[in-house]
Amino acid sequence: MSLNQIYGALADPSRRRMLRYLSSHETATVSELAAPLSIGLPTVMKHLDVLERARMIRRRKAGRTVNVSLVPEAMIEANRWLSQMERFWTARIDRLVNMVEREQS
Repeated sequence: MSLNQIYGALADPSRRRMLRYLSSHETATVSELAAPLSIGLPTVMKHLDVLERARMIRRRKAGRTVNVSLVPEAMIEANRWLSQMERFWTARIDRLVNMVEREQS
């Protein structure tokens, strides 16, 4: 799983909206995901391709209906990276705050 693909997929507001919807529903049809968006079905399908390549969703076809579900492992990996960066920057900011407080004393 590539962090570049994950964060690239998250860069688009329509894809984030689809992921948000899926986070509160076990599965959704393509039509359900497309309904609140002001984009055409072909564009929705392209967005789903991006999310699937990033391994953030899984699609399953049942007859003529395509069901989409969230794959949480991708977000776990992205969150792990963000946590590492947060620890890095928090430590730096804490040192900066301490330095400024010492200079002001």
